[in-house]
Amino acid sequence: MSSKKIKVLCVDDSALIRSVMTEIINSQPDMTVVGTAADPLVARDLIKVTNPDVLTLDVEMPRMDGLEFLEKLMRLRPMPVVMVSSLTERGSEIALRALELGAIDFVTKPRLGVRDGLLNYTELIAGKIRTAASARLLPARNAAVARQGSEPPQESLLRSPLLSTEKLIIIGASTGGTEAIREVLQPLPPDSPAVMIAQHMPAGFTRSFAQRLDGLCRINVKEAEHGERVLPGYAYIAPGGFHLSLARSGANYVAHLDQEPPVNRHRPSIDVLFDSAAKHAGKNAIGIILTGMGKDGAEGLLRMRRAGAHTLAQDEASCVVFGMPREAISLGAVDDVSPLAEVSRRVLAHLRTFGERTNRV
Repeated sequence: MSSKKIKVLCVDDSALIRSVMTEIINSQPDMTVVGTAADPLVARDLIKVTNPDVLTLDVEMPRMDGLEFLEKLMRLRPMPVVMVSSLTERGSEIALRALELGAIDFVTKPRLGVRDGLLNYTELIAGKIRTAASARLLPARNAAVARQGSEPPQESLLRSPLLSTEKLIIIGASTGGTEAIREVLQPLPPDSPAVMIAQHMPAGFTRSFAQRLDGLCRINVKEAEHGERVLPGYAYIAPGGFHLSLARSGANYVAHLDQEPPVNRHRPSIDVLFDSAAKHAGKNAIGIILTGMGKDGAEGLLRMRRAGAHTLAQDEASCVVFGMPREAISLGAVDDVSPLAEVSRRVLAHLRTFGERTNRV
């Protein structure tokens, strides 16, 4: 294994934050701070000198705000960026915009006791920096293109009665997943089967994430609510801090939320959602595992496949982080490995084929 350390440049207008981030990063055996900057213009010059592997970036700074700098950076000198900002918690739209622009991940500064709070986040911050250092940089999509979306499918899924409310699309994602989920959902027609989604994301962000997607997609997208009926034409996102699972109430599917302990260190956990789909939907489900670090969802996807579900994994070339799809593929949990841009088309094709077979029976 290489002994080369991850070189990190920290950009923040707070001298305290720069000091604490330096302390956190330099305490890790595999990374080092190669410079700090109080604003993006200083950072721009330091990038040329230090050639960092990862940039940590605040949002609210003098002379140029972090989002403006991020947009210029990803266009002119793309590199892995982790946003570290207090604004990302109370203004989660800012964090989502940063991810849209190409940031790998974000960390929220504590509201009180900044020094001790950040030190308590040491492992979280270090983990996100490691993930960013190994992440694949993908071209950032222009915001107007993202909002325009993909071309709609040429035929509606429900032109024939091939789909009942029994059909479900179940999605799990982590690092890089916010943009990957958008790319999967945008081509879906209004009469799509219900979609249930577990995206690793902290509390306070999933509502804004759902609202953002709802404005971009032809299906309705919302944060899941406990006990609500799961209906075609809707996508339900697990709220941060809650496990989302599929349950039955008579003939209907319903969403179940709970705060049981984290699974695979995550709540929401993808395995929890996939396991419930294997139990209650079986062959009527399509399971999709997208970009993300770790192995959450791999075993659940295998259980879905064994229960008769059709399963897909995002391919390595289109993943920001190939960890979760790789684990699922290595377990034999995947029927189809697909570039991200093809996932929706393959799902719709499978649904039409399934419906045609059903109608012939």
